[in-house]
Amino acid sequence: MIEGTIPLRTALALRETALRVGATPGQLLGLPGAEAAVVDDERLRVPIESAWQMWELIGAVGGQGAGLCASATAERGVLGVWDYLFSSGATLAESLRAVMELRSAVTDPAVVWEVIEDGGLLTVRVGVAVESDPVFVPVEEFVLSLIVRRVREATGHEVIPVRVAFTHRCAQRYSAMIAEFGTGAIDFGAPYSEITFLDAGSLPTGGDPGLGDVLCGYARLLSASSRRVPDWREKLRAAMTDALARDELRLEGVAHRLALSPRTLQRRLHELNTTWRAEVEHVRQQHALHLLRDTGLPVQSVAARVGYSDARALRRAFQRWTGHSPDAFRRQESEQRAG
Repeated sequence: MIEGTIPLRTALALRETALRVGATPGQLLGLPGAEAAVVDDERLRVPIESAWQMWELIGAVGGQGAGLCASATAERGVLGVWDYLFSSGATLAESLRAVMELRSAVTDPAVVWEVIEDGGLLTVRVGVAVESDPVFVPVEEFVLSLIVRRVREATGHEVIPVRVAFTHRCAQRYSAMIAEFGTGAIDFGAPYSEITFLDAGSLPTGGDPGLGDVLCGYARLLSASSRRVPDWREKLRAAMTDALARDELRLEGVAHRLALSPRTLQRRLHELNTTWRAEVEHVRQQHALHLLRDTGLPVQSVAARVGYSDARALRRAFQRWTGHSPDAFRRQESEQRAG
């Protein structure tokens, strides 16, 4: 399930925007996706909460027009395959239908995006605000202005919308809005965030329909095979598990693996309401469960591999974790598999 997530590529674009409008790396610290440098796997996604936090920061630091700044610097290709879907069909209307259908390539698929055709009117609707919130200001500016830019790139025409609507009531920088969209027909406090074009649906995009099919297929494949980026706690535990397997489970060594100072690691643990000792206990427990379940190692060997001095120490810990002895756990697992 990818609902509730956005592509890592989108998160990195937001990160760059935040830094460009004046945010500091420290303000982005801890946000999933904000600490990455490059996209090494197109399938990776991060929680949408991370995007909202970055948008809040962009709006707070960048002030009025931050959303327009974001779209102005988002060159074609920054958002991956989604940017090229605007020319995936022979006409603009066909392409926009693909853009909206395959929105998971750039945002949370649960977000309501749709194309509405009514005679010569072609409307792109990108959601509804449940309640007024300052975070919608830069988001709506960014999305609608980005759509206009991509439409113009795809058609090669300076397409001018006949109406632009925002759900928020912030009408500052009205002149900048007119310059961006090319029209003064801009509404605020509307029920939907949307942009409407007249007699533009039949405009050719110049795209190759065959290549467009390939791009759409690739976008669907990304959606089907996407996976969530591990959060910081998961990264910590993975590093600790690897260190445990090497008999190197010490705070200083794990901090080094995570490119942190021991003091910073301790602070991160405190922020997660946990301790080094509690995390060591968790990692030992999970590794012991794995070894007892999936190997035939003697209990004494399991104890040594998870950092206990002898089998008795492991048995005491295992009883505390599960209420069973290691031998009883193994018998139970064996019976379940046989059954």
